[in-house]
Amino acid sequence: MQHTFQIRTRGQGLYEFTDDVADWVTGDGVLTLMVRHTSASLLIQENADPEVQSDLRAFFHRLVPPTTDPGMAYLTHTYEGPDDMPAHIKAALLPVSLQIPVQGGRMRLGTWQGIYLFEHRDAPHTRQVAAHLG
Repeated sequence: MQHTFQIRTRGQGLYEFTDDVADWVTGDGVLTLMVRHTSASLLIQENADPEVQSDLRAFFHRLVPPTTDPGMAYLTHTYEGPDDMPAHIKAALLPVSLQIPVQGGRMRLGTWQGIYLFEHRDAPHTRQVAAHLG
């Protein structure tokens, strides 16, 4: 069984789509999710305290700032904007696919876990996440 989730972003940040996935899964198996873009990532992360998401965004912004930061002057891929190459680096550091066990039509996530698309670009996008349940 396969599906594509569409996630609309408003710029850099974490966008939870756990409920959309939970509404789609059935039966038993392993769910594989893969983001179909090179400047976004997927995470399983705490969904109880929104400060976790803002702290993650702040950490990765500090770790990989835009190319306008003097410390990033060595980067040469800059013609798509100062956030593009840093977005590719973040996507190289973070997972772009996830596997989640499904039992009885429910994902086996922990109590405070949610599924997030981590948008690394400044502009709004509609991201696609391919899903396979087998």
